[in-house]
Amino acid sequence: MNFTNEFVEQQIAEILAQMPEINSETCKQLIGFIDLTTLEGSDNVAKVQLLCKTAYGVENTVKGIPSVAAVCVYPVLVKTACDELGDRPISVAAVAGAFPSGQSPLELRLAEVRYAVEQGADEIDMVISRGRFLAGERDFLKEEVKRHKEACGKAHLKVILETGELKDPNFIYEASMIAMEEGADFIKTSTGKIQPAATLEAAFVMLTAISDFYKKTGKKIGFKPAGGISEPADAAKYLHLVQSIAGNEWVNNHLFRIGASRLLNNLVESIG
Repeated sequence: MNFTNEFVEQQIAEILAQMPEINSETCKQLIGFIDLTTLEGSDNVAKVQLLCKTAYGVENTVKGIPSVAAVCVYPVLVKTACDELGDRPISVAAVAGAFPSGQSPLELRLAEVRYAVEQGADEIDMVISRGRFLAGERDFLKEEVKRHKEACGKAHLKVILETGELKDPNFIYEASMIAMEEGADFIKTSTGKIQPAATLEAAFVMLTAISDFYKKTGKKIGFKPAGGISEPADAAKYLHLVQSIAGNEWVNNHLFRIGASRLLNNLVESIG
């Protein structure tokens, strides 16, 4: 498929024209898709413990509010998150593999992944080497995703494309397909460290790739927009794209996540 920006924008406009009004039930549903995230240089044990308390403390069975899907932290704070969450059904995700740039030797990146898994991470969010991909090194992208997947062991692998740096929708589609072919369990838009981060345009292309890959292989790969999604109305647009392009079978936290730090509070406020 050859994408143009005009085509992508037109398709998104047509899809969103059919989007239902957001309501409290939508907000409750969205909470269950959140990877509650803290990825700052000032992160410490106390901050991650508080993040975890927020992650499970939001659950309210009377109001029908679920806990979030996961917390996402740096590798050195994985054990802290695991200890605080205990046996609660909330996953611990770690960014690893020289996040957010990917600009380290591959063996060091893989060692960081193995460390995070040893500390208890259920999921690894890796970032691809955009510079090498943009320089035409497609074989390196294949190798790095494949080897990160191997280093994950039983942990799930989310592959961050950093779509704001890939820019061209055709590059985004190509990188999505390579990542899935080499073992990604999820493909993710962004690190949240550069602008633009998550965009509906990138989401459309990635979800199209996910749908095409499923038709080709029968394998369902997850999708995670991340970076800058803080308003319920914006989060709902991503949910609607998932439903419209991938299908209702993707509307669960095994196949759809939203990486966010501020969205949760806004969703809770919207529920009232």
